[in-house]
Amino acid sequence: MKRNLRILLFTLAILLVIGLIFSGCKKEATEIVIGGVGPVSGEAATFGQSTKEGCELAVEEWNAAGGLLGKNIKLIYQDDKGDPTEAATVWTKLITQDKVVAIVGTVMSKCSLAGAPISQQYKVPMISPTSTNPKVTEVGDYIFRACFIDPFQGTVGAKFAYENLKARKAACIFDVGNDYTKGLAEFFRDKFTELGGTIVAFEAHPTGTTDFKAQLTKIIAAKPDVIYISDYYNDVGLIAKQARELGFNGPLVGGDGWDSPDLVKIGGTAVENGYFTNHFSKDDPRPIVQEFVKKYQAKFGKVPDALAALAYDAMQIMLDAIKRAGSTDPEKIKKALAETNINVVSGLITFDKNRNPIKSAVIIAIKNGQQVYQATVNP
Repeated sequence: MKRNLRILLFTLAILLVIGLIFSGCKKEATEIVIGGVGPVSGEAATFGQSTKEGCELAVEEWNAAGGLLGKNIKLIYQDDKGDPTEAATVWTKLITQDKVVAIVGTVMSKCSLAGAPISQQYKVPMISPTSTNPKVTEVGDYIFRACFIDPFQGTVGAKFAYENLKARKAACIFDVGNDYTKGLAEFFRDKFTELGGTIVAFEAHPTGTTDFKAQLTKIIAAKPDVIYISDYYNDVGLIAKQARELGFNGPLVGGDGWDSPDLVKIGGTAVENGYFTNHFSKDDPRPIVQEFVKKYQAKFGKVPDALAALAYDAMQIMLDAIKRAGSTDPEKIKKALAETNINVVSGLITFDKNRNPIKSAVIIAIKNGQQVYQATVNP
């Protein structure tokens, strides 16, 4: 009798374990897990927050419409703190522990360059919303981006300075420790020179600098018509204030790193007569743009910036690719991404052979403390 009881209890235990295993498998199968990465703390915290919100809005819309491949989408968003080492850590966690099928991230090129090799190694497709350094997608065939790249952005900035602002002498100041800012300054320099202009100063500063007067004194002594500032908004505001204090009253030009509400908070009136290249304008009259602005404002109580728009677009592109692939198989997702042809907030998106999008750019002016749409430049 005791022997039979032991056999019965053992059998029940085995059945219980099997039931738990199948229960866990069933629960896992009801979700498609997507990773998100951005700097919600650190030097570019507003960028990471906007990126997080753009991703959340897109996922919420897809889930409200029935999810993806008949399953609910789960977004796991990680803070890379604007630090490449941290980016590598959270990338590895998302892939090896959270078992994500794809990653939308990250913001800063230096962090995407840390995460991309990990995505490539594990064959987990990623799309960066805003990393514009060309090296990012050169890592491998699982790496895509939703934004235009620095050569295009630098070219647009140089053409705008030379043709629209009629500048013939330009100076550049940039963070030498940041792949994005250094690369953008170099592309601006090369194009401005090609157009017939002269770069009278090309000044680097260390990461974390708050006093730029040594570099700006050299720049202003060279009498440029325009100063190209390729830094992020937090440095741009300080550089603009110090440049004005030293007597420079000409136009300032930069890249999409300027796009933050904190730019005017930090720089005040010093950033007036400033212009930057960007991916999106809230004033674009296209219905898809105005609908996005309306939905974003309703959810988050504020106007979306380009970071939010690009994150929203990147998530839409990724989810659309998974839907068209009909599978979470990484090879099929990668192939579907490469065949993307979708109209999103920042424009019609297709990819070139290097997985960079073919799309337009806009010029934004700072006037009376507000971002004002200036022009659209096509590729």
